[in-house]
Parts: sequence; structure tokens; C-alpha cells
Amino acid sequence: MSSDRPAHEIRMGRIKAAIWRNQNDSGTWFSVTINRIYKTESGWETSSSFSRDELPLVSKVADLAHTWIYQHGSEREDSESNEREKPNSRRRDMARSK
Repeated sequence: MSSDRPAHEIRMGRIKAAIWRNQNDSGTWFSVTINRIYKTESGWETSSSFSRDELPLVSKVADLAHTWIYQHGSEREDSESNEREKPNSRRRDMARSK
């Protein structure tokens, strides 16, 4: 379930990423939409089509959105990630001691 407003927005020039918070019984996750903003006679419009010269900005806003999501992920997701990493680090420690 997402709200009417994004959890966060990142804008560089006319390229904008909207980060949406979603929730269900399994927990919270984020999704991202990326659009180009342009003005017409009737007002501001958006498009999900990008020119060659806009692609570097698309890449940058996608990277910033990725960073924001990692920084604002749920504590449950972080603790699950840490639990999954522990067995691997134990294996590496055991391999080093041999």
C-alpha cells in the first residue's frame, strides 16, 4: 500500500526520482519511479522517456535513490540482513584460523 505522496524525492535538473514506501503483512519495502519533467502550454507534464544526454542524470538520481533506501530501510530488514551475514563471516574466520 503506498500513500498519495512519495516518502522522498530526488531531483537533478528536469529528472526526478520519487521513492514510494509500501507496506504489507511481510513488512516495508520501497519502490522508485523516475520521470522527466517538461513544460507545455497547458502546464507541467512528465515523461518516462529520456534522451541520450539525460541518461547520466537518470543514473545519478537512481544511485541517490538507492542510497536513500539503504539509509532509511526498516530496522527489521537491517537485522535480517545482519543475521544472514553472520554465518558467512564465521566461515571466513574459521578459514583464516586454519
